[in-house]
Amino acid sequence: MSLSYIIESIISGLLLGGIYALLSVGFGLTWGTMKVLNISHAVFAVLGAFLAYWFFVKAGIDPILSLPFLVVLLFLAGAVVYRLVIRSVTKAKDVIMASMVATFGVAIVIENVMSFFWRPDPRILKPPYTASSIFVGEMAISKGPLIGFCMAILAIALLYWFLHHTYTGKGVQATWQNPMGAALVGINPEHVSLITFGLSIASAGAAGVAMALIYAFYPSLQSVWTMFVFMVTIVGGVGSVIGTALAGLLIGFIIGVCAAFLPFVWVNVLLFALLLIILLFRPQGLFGS
Repeated sequence: MSLSYIIESIISGLLLGGIYALLSVGFGLTWGTMKVLNISHAVFAVLGAFLAYWFFVKAGIDPILSLPFLVVLLFLAGAVVYRLVIRSVTKAKDVIMASMVATFGVAIVIENVMSFFWRPDPRILKPPYTASSIFVGEMAISKGPLIGFCMAILAIALLYWFLHHTYTGKGVQATWQNPMGAALVGINPEHVSLITFGLSIASAGAAGVAMALIYAFYPSLQSVWTMFVFMVTIVGGVGSVIGTALAGLLIGFIIGVCAAFLPFVWVNVLLFALLLIILLFRPQGLFGS
């Protein structure tokens, strides 16, 4: 086994980890701000992948070019789901349990709608540029994961900027840290919750497009992505954008190292063993406060 193969495997893992970070950041945001555990989060990522695929196949629109429109579309979809489902859930006595049950239903409905319209067969989003690689010495880095990673890092950076440098974003943080105090200074919790949930769904859709540049996707894949969303969020700390980004990269690094030395079936075993250890010794996550 050559050193270049090991480095190439680690780089591939890190690129995948960056996309997992984007997939998870919105999930942690709604969990931290609204106490809503959105089980349907990953299904919107798969929906974003299918929409990008549909625009590419039917209209010839490159996924990168269609991404801004898809982000807006999924933000609006998130706002609708919030109005129809989540708003009443946040008034429940046990918000976490109620949100899990309600969003599980949302996930099942959307998954079956996707299966009806696009069939449950795997699809591949492969623009011409994803078929080539960048060569660095003996290492070959596929452009698909590299572009997806760049999309993910840009999206996370924009979300971080929004949360820390805009009035609305600071309102989201204030509501997360002290809901009663935020309400007392005039921050509308209803408005903040709607924007938070919309941003969460939009970020999931963007991550789905980035992931579709690497792997085949199908409606039921959302259940697999949900497991990684939970893992990254718990490792990074609920509600922490930077923590989630670092956790995604850490998990990607572990995937890359394990893939270089071990059969792939052991990768998930080691990842979930790590998750159990973190839950036992640092339940707030490695980067959570």
